[in-house]
Amino acid sequence: MVEIKGRAFLITGGASLIGSRITEHLLDGGAASVVLFDNYSLGTPDTLRPFAADPRVKIVRGDILRANEIYDHLEGVDGVFAVAAYLTLPLTHNPWLGIDVNVRGMQNTLDACRYRGIKKIVFSSSTATVGDCDDFPVTEETPFHWQALQPGGAIYGATKLIGENLCRWYRKSYGLDYIALRYSTVYGERQHYRGVNSLYILEAYDRIRSGQAPVLPDDGNEVHDYIYVGDLARANIMAMASDVSGESFLAVSGIDTTLNRIVEILLEISGSTLKPEYRTATDHVRFTAKSRIGFSREKIARMLGWEPQVDLESGIRRLVEWHDSNRG
Repeated sequence: MVEIKGRAFLITGGASLIGSRITEHLLDGGAASVVLFDNYSLGTPDTLRPFAADPRVKIVRGDILRANEIYDHLEGVDGVFAVAAYLTLPLTHNPWLGIDVNVRGMQNTLDACRYRGIKKIVFSSSTATVGDCDDFPVTEETPFHWQALQPGGAIYGATKLIGENLCRWYRKSYGLDYIALRYSTVYGERQHYRGVNSLYILEAYDRIRSGQAPVLPDDGNEVHDYIYVGDLARANIMAMASDVSGESFLAVSGIDTTLNRIVEILLEISGSTLKPEYRTATDHVRFTAKSRIGFSREKIARMLGWEPQVDLESGIRRLVEWHDSNRG
């Protein structure tokens, strides 16, 4: 258990969508200091501009593949949020580097935490750890179904399972407390174009904004579980402050939403009368193309008391407003 107020934290992947939002919650919660550690391979310094003037924030350009750099910046730190990772889309294009970052980078982070006496680490895992499953509801006990996945998705899910088990090993061997949060499709302000599933939101909106019909794969009935980044950041804070350790949690909305519904919301927000076009997906990177997912958030509600607070329509409206104000 690491209370937020008056404590020091480090976030690997601090310039990311999730890392930057965790930073906001830490500062609002009275954290004494926050180190934002990022090599900007996927993030951007612009993301951190709102924090540059806060004396509690230290922005460090560093790489989790260089263990000494993590170690050097963990002095006096109480808790670590391990967010840095290669996502499915970039990992598909560069699997060697993706595996290196997600596995060796995570081990470097844990090793540095061990030697620095860090009290707790919150690991950003993924619902990719269950793969393409048809047993409902999907819970934390559901095994990894990788056979129907594209290679990139299967490799990504496997790296997250390795990351969770590295956490388990360091807890058993050295007493390092941890919680792993398995994210579903994350969206929100500071959204990027690298998330395989959340990409549909931005691509569809960009086309609507330019007067073109949004394009959806197949019949548009592919579903995803969308979770607003602010809710996810709050889950990270609750995990750090909890006395729970050694557990993995599905950090999800628990609601299956079709791509058709995403486009409906975007068209309503835009006041557009455009109709979506449907095309058979061929060469796109996809994790799954299912019409049902069925994630359960019973465990995280019971053990951490976490529930999402921002509904999909409100969250997409916030994303669109941010996107419009930051175009160009």
